[in-house]
Amino acid sequence: MDLSGKRLTLSFDNGPFPDVTPGVLDALRDRDLRASFFVCGKDATVPERRDMMERARSEGHWLGNHTQTHTIELGTTDDANVARDEIGKAQDALGDLSEPERWFRPYGGGGILGTNLLSRPALDYLCAGAFSVVLWNSVPRDWEAPDRWPEVALEQTAGQDWTLMVVHDIPTGAMKALPRFLDTALEAGVEIVQEFPPDCVPVLRGSVERSLNDVVAGLD
Repeated sequence: MDLSGKRLTLSFDNGPFPDVTPGVLDALRDRDLRASFFVCGKDATVPERRDMMERARSEGHWLGNHTQTHTIELGTTDDANVARDEIGKAQDALGDLSEPERWFRPYGGGGILGTNLLSRPALDYLCAGAFSVVLWNSVPRDWEAPDRWPEVALEQTAGQDWTLMVVHDIPTGAMKALPRFLDTALEAGVEIVQEFPPDCVPVLRGSVERSLNDVVAGLD
């Protein structure tokens, strides 16, 4: 498979875990690659997990806010207090590990993009706080196919010019296949970059960059 000219941005959600994330960081370090890790506020205050976040940050990876509890799709409630708690408390927990850009990724069950992701109060909170919202255009569902997800991921990468992929550094066994995926992608000519494709960042530093009717409930 020749994937020359394709770009891939890697992002890891829902970690870190002590028996998974160090291996992910090793695989990225050994290939001189940088990625992003979207973490939950409830985990950012756990010392063992925070140590891994600090390692990721020290090795050049970006850390982003992936809500406080990872239990509520913000588009399913118009309660401004929920938006404040899920976004603001997580940002406070990240503290000095947060990037100046204040990356935020909403929780979407099963990786589904839709108006389940954000409510109008959540959008207002994000804009007022100058957050940048990071979505995605590739979910190989690694948690469902721990051994086979690299093949799905390569197909998704082949299907578009710039892929922003979500995989998960959680204890499913899926990340054991990460080195194989990385080597196959690189050998096929994929350029792995850290930057996010603009199409996947609809809100940049609090400024709405495109229509959000497809991801924010109640706008249309």
